[in-house]
Amino acid sequence: MNTTARQSSDETEHCPMSQPARQSNIDALVRFFESGIKPHGSHGKLGIELEQIVVRNDNSPVSYSEEHGVAWLLSQLSESYPEKTVDSEGDLLGVARRGEAITIEPAAQVELSAGPFDTLEHASKVFSAYENTLQNLLAQNGMCIVAQGYHPSATARSLELIPKQRYDFMNRYLSAKDSYGPCMMRGSASTQISIDYTSIDDCLRKMRLAYALVPLLSLICDNSPIFEGKPRTHKLMRTDVWRHTDRDRCGLVPGALNKDFTLERYAQFVLDTPAIVMPQDGGWAYSEKTFGEIYANQTMTNQEIEHAVSMQFPDVRLKTYLEIRPADSMPTPYVIAYAALIKGLFYSENSLDALDTLFEGVTAESFEAAKDELMQHGYDAVVYGKPAAELCDSIMGIALKALSAEDATYLEPLMQLVQNRTTLADIAES
Repeated sequence: MNTTARQSSDETEHCPMSQPARQSNIDALVRFFESGIKPHGSHGKLGIELEQIVVRNDNSPVSYSEEHGVAWLLSQLSESYPEKTVDSEGDLLGVARRGEAITIEPAAQVELSAGPFDTLEHASKVFSAYENTLQNLLAQNGMCIVAQGYHPSATARSLELIPKQRYDFMNRYLSAKDSYGPCMMRGSASTQISIDYTSIDDCLRKMRLAYALVPLLSLICDNSPIFEGKPRTHKLMRTDVWRHTDRDRCGLVPGALNKDFTLERYAQFVLDTPAIVMPQDGGWAYSEKTFGEIYANQTMTNQEIEHAVSMQFPDVRLKTYLEIRPADSMPTPYVIAYAALIKGLFYSENSLDALDTLFEGVTAESFEAAKDELMQHGYDAVVYGKPAAELCDSIMGIALKALSAEDATYLEPLMQLVQNRTTLADIAES
């Protein structure tokens, strides 16, 4: 646990009356997480979020506010996505239709959040159609979409923030917190997959196994050949960026790799994190107090809980579903391949049993060491005492065994990368 959070927890333990509502807030958070439990018959769906970067054809950046910039792109998309999100100043910040929401990240990275999907075929059709729509609109003005983990030409601090007050607050806080906060906000782009859980035990087991997988998923989906306008200095650049963003809320939730971890401990992690941004009078206010301190005397509402949970950025995030977050932004076939991989790993009891065996004994220390090894050596690394390449083969084999013949075809792009001991970033470099 980080120093700030540890101090907050220690103060609460030694002075329980400093947060009279703390236990009721822990209970409220646990109820929120439990509300995501899905019956066995209706679980197994996938949510997919893909962030992409808009550039000109020469890879130079495109801002939100410029002529034919990202604000213009959203306005064009609104014909097909009629539900609009507009701020108090009239700025268009997102468009949506049933099952699909297009929003923008701090430096106008465009994100599609879609699903939940019952089938990979449906997911593939949705993301392929979306990508074609974007590319056709942007091509009219000499622009295109880049699906990489980091901006292909610009430095983060040179990129314009979109007009969203919470991002001003986050930029202020994270810029002072560690060296790569602005890089995470403005330069990075990811692929995230969300999965269901059927019980508290299933949730905690999947969270633990997802964490153990994080370093290897980061390798398999490494697609950041450029960092801050220059060729990368090591592999897994986004892993390094997140390590130097804010240790209070990023990386590994303390204790999550332990089999005795509980939802209550995740709730405590949320309460002991500085808020940065908090709702106030219909808008946003800046605060460096923890959520536990802000709500010391009152039980949080569901809306307040949703916001507090969204302000945590660990490698695996718990909401009313589990969000697996380490993958870089990738082209659509690789995004669907990644969804197939996650489906094969997490929606089969046999797969979960195999992962339990494969990752028995993984600790917080070995988790961090795995990231170090992979950043330096890639497929030649030794991870959790085993060759990384062999572990990736095992992961692919476990998933493949659980997938139907039809779903297995979608896994092929990532399988080819693993078999060739290469990544999208390696290919771009060469």
